[in-house]
Amino acid sequence: MSASTNPESMTEDNSQDLSPGEQLDRVLQQAAEAMAAAHTSETSPAADPMSHETPVADEALQRQVAEMKDQVLRTMAEMENVRSRARRDVEEASRYAVAGFARDIISVLENLYRAAASVPQESRAESPLLNTLAQGIDMTLAEFVNVMQRHGIQRVDPLGQPFDHNFHMAVAQMESTEHAPGTVMQVMQAGYVLHDRLLRPAMVGVAKAPQPGEGSPQVDTQA
Repeated sequence: MSASTNPESMTEDNSQDLSPGEQLDRVLQQAAEAMAAAHTSETSPAADPMSHETPVADEALQRQVAEMKDQVLRTMAEMENVRSRARRDVEEASRYAVAGFARDIISVLENLYRAAASVPQESRAESPLLNTLAQGIDMTLAEFVNVMQRHGIQRVDPLGQPFDHNFHMAVAQMESTEHAPGTVMQVMQAGYVLHDRLLRPAMVGVAKAPQPGEGSPQVDTQA
């Protein structure tokens, strides 16, 4: 005797090689066939061979299958959107997780910049002890900057650059014939960014064209 083959097991084996869309079509087709068989079994005893109810029932069944497929596709699309949003939220949270710590630590870094700048080269040459101390500050500052940069934290020192309201805060305007209007002439406080997000704007003085009289137009530092 030959071994019998189970059609359901063949369907399950073949479904493993199908794409999600093809599997969806197969499931819907099986559901449609089951619904059609149930409808036929319910109506066959009293069915009239000349009746026109069967085409109408088929059309209703096809509409139900189409509605089911549309609902499943919409659900799958919504699930994919939820996964994409969750993935973006996780990536953003990881990328900017150190923002609060960075805002607190940049003041320490600025103090190191001030300490390094407070020891002139002349004084270093005159005192070996002071020179050794200044070198230690320079090494600490350089390592600190490297650590900050590895975590995506960058210092914004826009001296000589055009004013950018996205990263700069104008606190003064200074007349100048040597700089184009809107150029940063002075940096009172350096700014910082974390990747592409502003942590602290740079406080700057911006050049403006000399004006002979009062009421002349000012440089728009918000543009």
